[in-house]
Amino acid sequence: KVKAQLEEKEGKTFDVFTAVEFKTQVVAGTNYFIKVHVGNEEFMHLRVFKSLPHENEQLSLHSYQSSKTKHDELAYF
Repeated sequence: KVKAQLEEKEGKTFDVFTAVEFKTQVVAGTNYFIKVHVGNEEFMHLRVFKSLPHENEQLSLHSYQSSKTKHDELAYF
């Protein structure tokens, strides 16, 4: 659901976009920290926010880190 948001921010499209790991953090909603394989040996870490159900809002890409590898630890950011 956030692939298009990331592609817009990066100014490119991703042929591969596969989540391989995630962590959650409960706030006034939920932050999802997701490691995504975007092709070759390149990975990105995404921070996606999901609001509380009664707010009825879409998932939003809050921030991301590029140039990650498969072995980089997925940490809160």
